Amino acid sequence: MVNLVKMILVSGRSLEQGLGKEASKFSKRYIDVTAVCQLDPEDMSRLSIGEGESLRISSQHGSIIVKAVKSKHAPHPGVIFMAYGPWVNNLTSPETHGTGMPSFKGLEVEVEPVKTAERS
Repeated sequence: MVNLVKMILVSGRSLEQGLGKEASKFSKRYIDVTAVCQLDPEDMSRLSIGEGESLRISSQHGSIIVKAVKSKHAPHPGVIFMAYGPWVNNLTSPETHGTGMPSFKGLEVEVEPVKTAERS
């Protein structure tokens, strides 16, 4: 069994997320793009997971289960990227420090593989 792996989550806009949002935040395209995380191939090996397998990502603010894909922008070991969307929002602090915008960069998370049947 793999222990929890501590990583850093960075979220932001992506072309695919933007195109999905244009269709609708309720469209399959948007949901599919925002329900994945991009990992360095070395991190995928360390977690013993393959492309499309599920991961639980937890922060002090929440926990989600999403699909993992290999990042096209590797190497970046220890860093996960997710496009803005409802899943990443569940991990982010609601605190905005007076800016009106929560921090979506550099979030400390714990990551572990899960069985596909557990995926939300």
